[in-house]
Amino acid sequence: MAYIDLRDIRKVYRKKSLEIEVLVGLDLQIESGEFVALMGPSGSGKSTLLNLIGGLDSPTRGTIRIGDAELHRMSERELTAWRSRHVGFIFQMYHLLPVLTAAQNVELPLTLFRMNAKERNDRVKLALSIVDLEDRADHKPAQLSGGEEQRVAIARSVVTDPDLLLADEPTGDLDAASAHDILVLLERLNKEFGKTIVMVTHDQHAATHAGRIVHLEKGSLFEHAPAAEAVVTY
Repeated sequence: MAYIDLRDIRKVYRKKSLEIEVLVGLDLQIESGEFVALMGPSGSGKSTLLNLIGGLDSPTRGTIRIGDAELHRMSERELTAWRSRHVGFIFQMYHLLPVLTAAQNVELPLTLFRMNAKERNDRVKLALSIVDLEDRADHKPAQLSGGEEQRVAIARSVVTDPDLLLADEPTGDLDAASAHDILVLLERLNKEFGKTIVMVTHDQHAATHAGRIVHLEKGSLFEHAPAAEAVVTY
């Protein structure tokens, strides 16, 4: 069985008497260690699908299995505990706390775990070294560039050593050069550290950094040619 296994997923949002069907009988399987780009027009349900995979939302119908976890059967408390151990989230906006340094922002997820100060410090240093920001550890977000802020956010997402990284438009707020650096970093996390990555993007150039592209349209998924076959220009 695939590491990520979604079967017959239907997601409906209801507002009073209005019913909006976002996902329609969707199936998706992703193997451990894959880097998948999820594309589609605005409003196609990409972020909804990402939230379902990350246990932030529940399907109206269908089953979601990530590894040994059956997300569709789990309570909110169980989902929260599962996310903290297995999932790292990367968003378009960095969501860094402005009063904290880069190191303190990266350390935040570790407060959910029982570990001593030395272990937390070692993990923060390792995460910052992975994103090549050891020398900016004591800088606050206002003292960092947009690309550096996103790298701090990525360090925060990997500091707990999750199996799965979910990225929602991670380069959407960056210039081309910074975006390229972030995408290369995600490739490294995938290839060198074995992280399974699902990345939502509207940018074809960004998608080519993934090993596989799937397209979401009108609630259904379509496979695209592997990203390696595409030509990228910056």
